[in-house]
Amino acid sequence: MDREIDEVTAVDTVGEPRAAAAPAARSMDRLVGPLRRSLSAQLLVLTVLFVMLAEVLIYVPSLSNFRDSWIKQRLARAQIATLALEATPDNMVASALRDELLENAEAYAVVLHRDAARRLILRDDMPPAIDATYDLRGATFLDIVMDMFDCLMADDGRIIRVIGEPRFEGGDFIEIVFDETPLRQAMLDFSTNILNLSILISVITASLVFFALNFFLVRPMRRITENMVAFSQNPDDASRVIDPSTRLDEIGVAERELADLQTQVRSTLNQQARLASLGTAISKINHDLRNILASTQLISDRLVGVDDPTVQSLAPRLFASIDRAIQLCTNTLKFGSSEEEPPMRRAVDLASLAAEAMEAIGLEEDSPVSVLLEIEAGTEVDADPDHLFRVLLNLGRNAAQAMEAGGEIIVRANATHESVIIEVADTGPGIPDVARERLFQPFGGTTRQGGTGLGLAISADLVRAHGGTLELVETGPTGTVFRICIPHRKEVVRAAQ
Repeated sequence: MDREIDEVTAVDTVGEPRAAAAPAARSMDRLVGPLRRSLSAQLLVLTVLFVMLAEVLIYVPSLSNFRDSWIKQRLARAQIATLALEATPDNMVASALRDELLENAEAYAVVLHRDAARRLILRDDMPPAIDATYDLRGATFLDIVMDMFDCLMADDGRIIRVIGEPRFEGGDFIEIVFDETPLRQAMLDFSTNILNLSILISVITASLVFFALNFFLVRPMRRITENMVAFSQNPDDASRVIDPSTRLDEIGVAERELADLQTQVRSTLNQQARLASLGTAISKINHDLRNILASTQLISDRLVGVDDPTVQSLAPRLFASIDRAIQLCTNTLKFGSSEEEPPMRRAVDLASLAAEAMEAIGLEEDSPVSVLLEIEAGTEVDADPDHLFRVLLNLGRNAAQAMEAGGEIIVRANATHESVIIEVADTGPGIPDVARERLFQPFGGTTRQGGTGLGLAISADLVRAHGGTLELVETGPTGTVFRICIPHRKEVVRAAQ
């Protein structure tokens, strides 16, 4: 029975460390984890380590200087002990006085050399054997450091002889023989005091640095990071945009830049929300509008059988307009979803296309706005006719709306070997500065009541899809000029060559 109990106990004892290993690891992680994650704690630890490192760097010269000063004090006391020999005619003293002088000097022997021939000697009757000799005369800093390490690593009871210079020019040099153990113990005590003082200085310095850095850096950084996290959770909330401080340093610059960035993000998100709402509304209108246009198309098909010459001349343009309107409704949402069909490029008669686009503007015969086409017959452009039609229609309609009081729209073109340049000019009052800054941005390039600001943005996208550019050349009280540059495809250029 006892054996069974012992076996059970042994199993439990062996298994206990394994079971306790996981809780111990979790406990250590709870202690070390916050330290790794907290910038303040890391600064505190780094400051303590750096101060301790600085103390280590000054420890070696400090301990070397302590040993040198300790030995020089012992030499000075030994020199004072030899003064008793000066009072005797034969430089000899009684054994009792000699022993007392050596005891006060804490030495086994003292020799003071004077005038290169005279020596004052105090020594025990049986001085111990000398284990090492150190000459302090002319010793360099490196010599003092090496002697310090030699002393620290020596065993207790080592007897050394030290040669040095006497004080106040009391002789040529002085020798002293003593036990190095008290010196070594004093150096160890000094090292302990330095260690304790270093720890105290490290803690005080680290605390001051910790609180200073925490106040000037960590707390502002924590405020910025907390604001970034809060803003990312709900960027639509305007109250979560950081309120920048008046600091002029890098923290203040970061706060102000973050506030500007968050404001821009909110504006972009609001614009995207507006586009999404607009897309939803247009998709609903688009469905009904296509049904209406389909009915209109069925009715217009009956005009083919009418013998009226006027009807026969207008019917093809009516059919083309209805077909284009149906196709436009089908592709209405593609701008908002960035799914515009790639251009189906081919050679297009530019004069006919421009005339058709200007007619689609809907100017009446008695309209104060006139259209002038300065395009040579036979000028062709390598483009998608529907896309280019929409671009010219948008530019022409904008020009007509800007010249309600009257004016002229001029469309001219110039074909080169590499591209076709099309200019749409008007004699209107020009584009205001407030609209010019965001001319090709959605909802940003219109000042007209009821305008959406999408026409130029759509036109610019359509031209870019051809690899070309749409730019505002000039605008002012005398009129406005837009320039369209559509480059030829490389294979078309090679075929022409």
